[in-house]
Amino acid sequence: MSLELHSQESDLRANLPNVTADIVRSYAEVHTTHHLDHCPLPNKDVIVEILVDLMDILYPGYRHRDRLNVNNVVYHVGDTIDRTFDRLATQISRAFCHGNKSQVECTPQKKRDFEVLGEVKALAFLSTLSALRRSLAKDVEAAYAGDPACTGSDEVIFCYPGLEAITVYRLAHSLHELGVPLIPRIMTEWAHNRTGIDIHPGASIGEYFFIDHGTGVVIGETCEIGNWVKLYQGVTLGALSFPKDAQGNLVRGKKRHPTIEDNVVVYAGATILGGETVIGHDCVVGSNVWLVNSVSPGSTVTIEKPRLVVRNQNQI
Repeated sequence: MSLELHSQESDLRANLPNVTADIVRSYAEVHTTHHLDHCPLPNKDVIVEILVDLMDILYPGYRHRDRLNVNNVVYHVGDTIDRTFDRLATQISRAFCHGNKSQVECTPQKKRDFEVLGEVKALAFLSTLSALRRSLAKDVEAAYAGDPACTGSDEVIFCYPGLEAITVYRLAHSLHELGVPLIPRIMTEWAHNRTGIDIHPGASIGEYFFIDHGTGVVIGETCEIGNWVKLYQGVTLGALSFPKDAQGNLVRGKKRHPTIEDNVVVYAGATILGGETVIGHDCVVGSNVWLVNSVSPGSTVTIEKPRLVVRNQNQI
């Protein structure tokens, strides 16, 4: 580098303190996009590590620890549970502290209260894992039963993004049911990023649930889904509209997403919207259907077949 270019670089770097000062000033002006001088937030990276450990417990021998057997599995699971309890309790404590909107900075006593609450919720959550395993076994069974290309449960567990998204959803939903803020959403958004499947942890999903292919599936917060439901890629179970109150604020806490009863199949690209929309049991909803009204049980819903036009290039 010539002396002249070196001098120019030095002159440019002299502006960096001004850039820094300008950024820091923006923190005082825009409060919604920083978290300074507050209780520590949950750590997203740690939550992902916890998820990986939990999935190793739910599907032992399939993931990071091989050669597990009846002689060493107790030690492996016990060690993982012990480590997960400590880490999860800390993250839950932070989530509750963050959710305490009136508390700008936690007092020592308040911090200890949140720590105890985190431990209580972490233990309650970990106590659900055996039941979650039984539920997930039914989801694996549904995938095998619903996909003729599937060779067995090992393929479902190793290869199906739908099962990964459902697994994370069921873990997150358990935390959601315990009233744990923020962490369930971090979990399902991690799965969304990995699989392209967006399931809100507040949704209620029954047993034997199968998402085939999966990319682009969206399941909203207040969805209710029964047993033996099968969705294909690109399905949206969403809100029809977003009502506002007299002050123009979104009305929250109401059912906005549809109900899908037992034994329903929804094919690729279908969109079903609205909190009052109910798809009755044993229905089939065809590809690219747009539904905002309820459908009686046993119905098949399709769009009219469009007219196909084929022109030879020589005829144009």
